[in-house]
Amino acid sequence: MTNWRAVVIGFLVELVLGLIGFAVPVLGHAAAGLLGGFVAGYLAGGGLGRGAWHGLLAGALGGILLGIVVLLGGTVIGGIAAGPVGLLGGLGLGVIAILVALLTAIPSAITGALGGAVA
Repeated sequence: MTNWRAVVIGFLVELVLGLIGFAVPVLGHAAAGLLGGFVAGYLAGGGLGRGAWHGLLAGALGGILLGIVVLLGGTVIGGIAAGPVGLLGGLGLGVIAILVALLTAIPSAITGALGGAVA
């Protein structure tokens, strides 16, 4: 069973550290994802698999939310600006944004597994 409290806290850690990470653009954002995943895995506990699952969810949550915003905004704006072709373009852009968010959540899952093992 998913511990949503651990996922949300891990996501909030990533969000706060990501905002602070603008001072050190690449390193700050990478550290935010890694630490957020670790926190989610640690809070969830239960070993490698459980920690990895919670780290993955925490890492993907922000990206999926952003992808949904891009999906909705792209389809609406694309549909208004270019008709059906723009609508399909916005839809494709949103789907790609969600897939990239899931791929970038993999490091959070790895550190989540470490956090789950430590807990």
